[in-house]
Amino acid sequence: MSSDNGPGDGGAEGPPPEQLALIRESVRGADVPRAKPRTWRGAALAKDRPVARVLVDKGVLHLDRYFDYAVPEELDADAQPGVRVRVRFGAGRHRVRDGRREGGGLIDGYLIERRDESDYSGPLAALAQVVSPEPVLGEELLGLARAVADRYAGSLADVLQLAVPPRSARAEKRASPEPLPAPPAPDAGTWARYEHGPAFLDALASGGSPRAVWNALPGPEWSEEMARAVAATLASGRGALVVLPDGRTAARVDAALTALLGKGRHALLTADAGPEKRYAQWLAVRRGSVRAVVGTRAAMFAPVRDLGLVAIWDDGDDSHSEQHAPQPHARDVLLLRASLDKCAFLVGSWSCTVEAAQLVESGWARPLTAGRDQVRRTAPLVRTVGDTDLARDEAARAARLPSLAWQAVREGLKTGPVLVQVPRRGYVPRLACAQCRAPARCAHCAGPLQAQDAGALRCEWCGREEHSWHCPECGGFRLRAQVVGARRTAEELGRAFPAVPVRTSGREHVLDTVPDAPALVVSTPGAEPVAEGGYAAALLLDGWAMLGRPDLRSGEDALRRWIGAAALVRPQGDGGTVVVVAEPTLRPVQALVRWDPVGFAVRELAERAELGFPPVSRMAAVSGTPEAVAEFLAAVDSPPDAEVLGPVPLPPTLPGRPRRPGAPPPGEQWERALIRVPPGSGSALAAALKTAQAARMARGSAEPVRVRIDPPDIG
Repeated sequence: MSSDNGPGDGGAEGPPPEQLALIRESVRGADVPRAKPRTWRGAALAKDRPVARVLVDKGVLHLDRYFDYAVPEELDADAQPGVRVRVRFGAGRHRVRDGRREGGGLIDGYLIERRDESDYSGPLAALAQVVSPEPVLGEELLGLARAVADRYAGSLADVLQLAVPPRSARAEKRASPEPLPAPPAPDAGTWARYEHGPAFLDALASGGSPRAVWNALPGPEWSEEMARAVAATLASGRGALVVLPDGRTAARVDAALTALLGKGRHALLTADAGPEKRYAQWLAVRRGSVRAVVGTRAAMFAPVRDLGLVAIWDDGDDSHSEQHAPQPHARDVLLLRASLDKCAFLVGSWSCTVEAAQLVESGWARPLTAGRDQVRRTAPLVRTVGDTDLARDEAARAARLPSLAWQAVREGLKTGPVLVQVPRRGYVPRLACAQCRAPARCAHCAGPLQAQDAGALRCEWCGREEHSWHCPECGGFRLRAQVVGARRTAEELGRAFPAVPVRTSGREHVLDTVPDAPALVVSTPGAEPVAEGGYAAALLLDGWAMLGRPDLRSGEDALRRWIGAAALVRPQGDGGTVVVVAEPTLRPVQALVRWDPVGFAVRELAERAELGFPPVSRMAAVSGTPEAVAEFLAAVDSPPDAEVLGPVPLPPTLPGRPRRPGAPPPGEQWERALIRVPPGSGSALAAALKTAQAARMARGSAEPVRVRIDPPDIG
């Protein structure tokens, strides 16, 4: 020992330092219980049902099955079906000692059932640990998760990751409140505006299971009407589940339910609540303390007891489509729940999707609509502006707002706020030929040209400036703004109306409400705030940007977004006016003018039936490198009536740009093939795709192939 390690001069002489070896020996000799190695070597097994069937949380298709484990006697009481466990996974047959398999890494899982004997003939590993004695996976949730996995060609473990929230030990220790008695049946309220609205509520309150497609009237009353449907279901002694597209709409239904029934009768499941609070709410639902759930997409798996009603609002919203494997849609999950639990089903929206129209067309659900006189009294006046008006008003063309739009803004600002819907956020506009509307492209790399603040044209891809652009299609030299962002629009309107406040609502900052005072509210679709008393007017700009998207749902989606904004405007009798800047002869524009989204959806459904497109047919998208897609398609044992469309190249992902779901990695060239089957063969197609994908994973194929059932965008 060097002098540097000795006691200081003149200080108190302390005990000599212990060597590391002596410390180890003292620890070994201490009479303190040591942590168990979790192999339970030599431990006695449970006398009753000593075999546990476990679902391991691996999430790979070739391991999408149950595995048997031995139950040690010390874990017998806690190892009950539905609890979270940890097991050793991956040990080979050679790792056997005293008749017990050992080794492998620790992995989470769920105990599915206890059995007397195992179907596996070899030695079993023992359960390593019961993470918590709280049963979180019931039979109903397990059956639903299996049905979703089979429908979307996914694994059960992936579905359970979406269905069961992460554990919070502090939340599990807290007791859930006692369940409240069933409330009285509510009166019809504003449901009386609909032809069969009171009868629908009476059926729910009496224990019936009606199935309806609800075309809601414009205005803020929809949240109260949804709350009354939930209250009527609770009055029958059953539970209810409502899935909404975002936290703002969930908060409105939450407030309406609280005002109608008081606190303690429902749970709000959203990501804004935080992991611990959300898990505590989920446990209250699982334990039966709360019988009603309001939440966003993940709430579609909420374990509501005695489920009597499943409802979804605005099923056409992109937020209802899960981006994690196996990418289920909330509407389809609730349809499965309605079939498995034999409960009521309600899909509501100001608009109407083609899938909802198909439910009515097939007779599975009934329409829940108001009469035309009632629609005219509640809807605003819708006026159109087409290319003819823009051609007569060159000054308005430069500012993107024709005279009719300026007039509507001026009149609206006299009595309240005015909403301006812009299809894109941001500032820099995309440009197109003013004559033929061909997109303006860079002569060097064919990238899109944009107009910077100083007016110079610059390529978005390579950054080169363009000084002598002309249209290669028609030879024109004039440009028009194809899509201008919300910030640029707010700046233009602010200069035009300097005395009026301008507010913006978009992805970075979404407003919930705005006061009933003159103001300009510029918003992207889906982020429109609610105005107290309704908007005096609304402008729907750049309609061709949404209608011109190369997608099967472009017209349906544009109409849904327009109606969603127009529904926030005051009725026509109170001076509410909506101006849509789009070609007035197009079918979605005419449906908006007539306020007839159901008729539009029915016609779209008929056209898709003739062409064999979803939802009339079932479809799967297979994407990957050309070699991987070709190999996968050759290995799939598709149903005899399956039809393969493609493959075709996918648009590449540009470096530095955000990668969209399903898009190829930057720098890679991918292809996509569509497999279409008629009704009745969807389950066979999903099973064939799952089998082929599991075989590829078992072989360890390096090239990834992505499979998605019923993709929302098919071009």
